[in-house]
Amino acid sequence: MRLGLLGGSFDPIHHAHLIVAQSAREQLGLDRVLLLVSAAQPLKPGHGASALDRLRMVELAVEGIPGLVADGREVARGGPTYTVDTLRELAAEWPAAELVLILGSDAAAELPRWREAAEIPRMARLALVQRAGAPPLEGAAAVQVPAMELSSTAIRARAAAGRSLRGWVPARVADYISGLALYRREEGGTA
Repeated sequence: MRLGLLGGSFDPIHHAHLIVAQSAREQLGLDRVLLLVSAAQPLKPGHGASALDRLRMVELAVEGIPGLVADGREVARGGPTYTVDTLRELAAEWPAAELVLILGSDAAAELPRWREAAEIPRMARLALVQRAGAPPLEGAAAVQVPAMELSSTAIRARAAAGRSLRGWVPARVADYISGLALYRREEGGTA
């Protein structure tokens, strides 16, 4: 079994995340892609939505998409999320599987700063989502995706302003965000 791993805060998950996951699955011949929702990322500031809300949005987004699976192990673990710990857990759970860690160019650039960074390519094959102008990652497989101008930051800003998220995120995710008023600014508060 070839198991793809796409981690992130998914705050919120959007169509570009799904395109990356599906493209990696098809281009790399992966049996499954786990979308690993982080509890807290040591190199990123706090999230706008709770870890449980972010996990639920990923579950809603991948429902009915063959080969894409929402994975909440990092949320259940709590605290800072370290990729090396998740890789160890997955290797123990799936000893015969080839693990493929899917990275965007931003994450790849930060890889040397990750905990036990030298261990990561020993534990999983690396795959880099190719973004125009980004340097290649030595030894990594390439995942080609179309240019996309979607960002979770822009989506949170739209939600905070009460604007529609249709077309930006899957419909069920838009309904979830709207129903819980996630990212909405409160009087005197922040999103």
